[in-house]
Amino acid sequence: MVERMAYFGLSVNMVIFMFKVMHRPSPAPPTPSTTSSASPRHPPCWGVSSPTPTWGLGRYWTIAIFTIMYLLGLIALTVSASVPALVPTQEGSDKLAMLLGACAPAAPWQMAYLQTALYVTAFGAAGIRPCVSSFGADQFDERRPGYKRRLDRFFNLFYLAMQHGWAAAFGTLALAMGASNALFFVGTPLYRHRLPGGSPLTRVAQVLVAAFRKRNAAFDSGDFVGLYEVAGAKSAIRGNAKIDHTDDFRWLDKAALQMEGDLAGGEEAVNPWRLCTVTQVEEVKILLRLLPVPACTVMLSVVLTEFLTLSVQQAYTLNTRVAALHLPVTCMPVFPCLAIFLILALYYQTFASLARRLSGHPHGASQLQRVGLGLLFSILSVAWAGLFERYRRGYAVRHGYLALFLTPMPDLSAYWLLIQYCLIGVAEVFCLVALLEFLYQEAPDAMRSVGSAYAAVAGGLGCFVASAINTAVDAATRNDAEGRPSWLAQNINVGRFDYLYWLLAVLSTINLLVFVYFAKRYKYRVRVDTQQTTVVVNKQ
Repeated sequence: MVERMAYFGLSVNMVIFMFKVMHRPSPAPPTPSTTSSASPRHPPCWGVSSPTPTWGLGRYWTIAIFTIMYLLGLIALTVSASVPALVPTQEGSDKLAMLLGACAPAAPWQMAYLQTALYVTAFGAAGIRPCVSSFGADQFDERRPGYKRRLDRFFNLFYLAMQHGWAAAFGTLALAMGASNALFFVGTPLYRHRLPGGSPLTRVAQVLVAAFRKRNAAFDSGDFVGLYEVAGAKSAIRGNAKIDHTDDFRWLDKAALQMEGDLAGGEEAVNPWRLCTVTQVEEVKILLRLLPVPACTVMLSVVLTEFLTLSVQQAYTLNTRVAALHLPVTCMPVFPCLAIFLILALYYQTFASLARRLSGHPHGASQLQRVGLGLLFSILSVAWAGLFERYRRGYAVRHGYLALFLTPMPDLSAYWLLIQYCLIGVAEVFCLVALLEFLYQEAPDAMRSVGSAYAAVAGGLGCFVASAINTAVDAATRNDAEGRPSWLAQNINVGRFDYLYWLLAVLSTINLLVFVYFAKRYKYRVRVDTQQTTVVVNKQ
C-alpha cells in the first residue's frame, strides 16, 4: 500500500515540482534526451523496470533489499526539496516568469542529484512490485478447502491496498515507507516461504542455449533416446512440481533431447547448458504462452501514464472548488482511487453475483474475460477524455483564456474530469486485479514472481510507449516554420490534447481486438495435486 502511495504521490507531485521548483518547462513532449534529463511530463523513473525477481534471492530477500533502496530514494528526494542549494534560485519565479520560461534554470549537478534519487526510488519499486503480490499469495495453504476463493479475494484486497510544502510531501512518503519497512521485518517469523528454485532467468537461458546447441539434431535420429526428465515424483527444480510435456514450441524440446551418451557420467554430471529436463523446458513454454496477455495491458498503462500527467495540466485550467471547499490540483487522482474502493467493495455483492447467474462461472467471469472488460473500460475512459478536452479547449478559446493556461476558469468545474478518472478506475479493477491473479495461478510454481514481473514490466513499458507516442505526435504535428503548434504544446489551450486522447482510443481498440484473439486461443493450465508437490517452509 505504501509503495503505491509513494508512486502516485510522486507521479502527480513531480510533474508540478519539476515545473515550479526545478524550472523545467516542457514546450514539447519528452524525447529520449529530455526524459534522461527528468522531463516534467514524464519523470524518468516511471518507466524503469528491473528483472529483480529473476536473481534467485527468493521473494522475501528481494523485498527486504529493495524496500530499503526505495526508502533511501525517498529520503534523497526529501533532502532535494529541503536543501535550497539542491534547487535553482526561486527569486523572480512568479507566474509571469513561469509563463515566459524566464525562471533561473537548474544546474546540471542539481538535475543529476534529483535524477539519481528518482532512479534509486524506481529500482526499489521494481524490486518490490513483482514479488510482494506473489509473496502475499504464498501465505495461503493450497491444501486447505476454499484456497482459490481466498486467493481471489486476496488479489482484490491487494490491489485495493495499492491504491491509495514539497519537503513535507516527499518526507511524508519517506516516513510512511520507513514504517512499512519496520512492519515488514517485524512479521518475518510469521511468514511461509517457498524454497527459491534458483534464478529463473538462468533456467530460461539454459533452455535456449541447449536448444540452440542441438538445433540440428533430429527426433527420428538413431541416437535419440527420449526427452530427458529426472526419476522420481519431484522435479529437479526446488519448489516446482513436474510439468507434463506439451506439443507447443517444439523447437524448444530439443533442449531436452537426450541422445546416447548424454548420461554417461550419471545424472549428477549432466550439464544443464546442454541437456535440460522436460519440466524446465515446459517452464519456458508457459512463460511464452503467458506473454501476449500482459503485453496487451501495456496500452492500459499508456492511458494511465497520460492521465497522471496530462490531466494535471488540464486541472490547472479548471475550477477545483466544491462549495466552500477548495481542493488542490494534486488531489484529483484521489478520485479514481475512491472509485476503486467503491467498486471492489461492491464487486462480490453486485457484479460477481449477477455475472455468475448469466455465465455460470464461479467467479462471475474468467480471469481473461475480466482483463478484456478492463481494456474495454479503458477505451471508454480515453474516448470521454477526448470529448471533454475538446469542450474545455473550446470554452477557453471562447472566453478569452487562450494564453492563460495556468489560470483556472471559474465557471468550468474540474470535476468533469472525474468521469474519465472513474472509468479508468473501473478498468484497473477488472484488468489489473485479474491479470495479477491470472499470472500467479498460470505461472510455473518456481516462477510465480516472474509471472508477476510481467505485469510490472508491462506497466513500465507503458511509460516508455507513452513517451514514444508523444515524441512521434510532436514531430508529426509541430511545424515551427508555419507557426503550427504541436498537439502537446506547453500551453494546452493552444495544443490539441483531445486529438491525442482520440488517437489513444483508436490504438486501445486495436489492442483490445488483438487481446481477444490471443485470449480465445489460450488454454488454462490443469494443475496436478499441489498437496504432493508444493514445497513450502514455515519459519514460525
